[in-house]
Amino acid sequence: MNLSGSRVLVIIPTFNEYENLPLITARTRTAMPSADILVIDDNSPDHTGELADQLAAKDNHLHVMHRTAKNGLGAAYVAGFRWGLKHGYDILVEMDADGSHRPEQLPELIAALDQADMVKGSRWISGGRVVNWPKTRELLSRGGSWWTRLMMGIPVRDITGGFNAFKAATLEAIVDDLSSVGYNFQVDLTWQVISHGMTVAEVPITFEERQLGESKMSGGIVVEALAKTTGWGLRYRLGQLLRHLHRR
Repeated sequence: MNLSGSRVLVIIPTFNEYENLPLITARTRTAMPSADILVIDDNSPDHTGELADQLAAKDNHLHVMHRTAKNGLGAAYVAGFRWGLKHGYDILVEMDADGSHRPEQLPELIAALDQADMVKGSRWISGGRVVNWPKTRELLSRGGSWWTRLMMGIPVRDITGGFNAFKAATLEAIVDDLSSVGYNFQVDLTWQVISHGMTVAEVPITFEERQLGESKMSGGIVVEALAKTTGWGLRYRLGQLLRHLHRR
């Protein structure tokens, strides 16, 4: 794929990110002046959606989608994927609103699409790192990625990472098969890409804990994600066993 001249859409879901939104959109526009941004707001009580409309009124590279309820990160991204595919973008990117993903690293992710169908910004490969994270959270994230790789046989170090770039053709192939809406949506995405016979590359990123606003992450969300991943993994391993027995 010749990436020169590709139309890029950076998808940023929001829920109560009033303080962060002007900062992250400005940084993204500076890092990738030719890219478009789609803010997807889930009816934020703090009026993030209204602020997004004000920013969009001053910048024709910025678009806003309003959803009526907080229906999950995965559902927001799927809506953004469908919008981007409908509007003819060649490359679509997932990025958090809170500044934990550095827009300045967008060009590296997009360049790596020249050799892959999906590119994950990775904290857990050489050159990747986290900033301002307690060790307990780092161990939880590393452990979750390790467990998922073990259960599902996915050769990706940062399976739960949410800073991801896709070719449009990749999303066209998998978008109808995406079923997760919560924290494990990123696992589902990567699993679907690999299951469809496509390639996933990882590039190192610096992940920085948010400075403003409140994190949406909780222990319950992580436990729920691990439980669902375990279920997927058991079905996958059972399928492997049955295929092996059938060949004997």
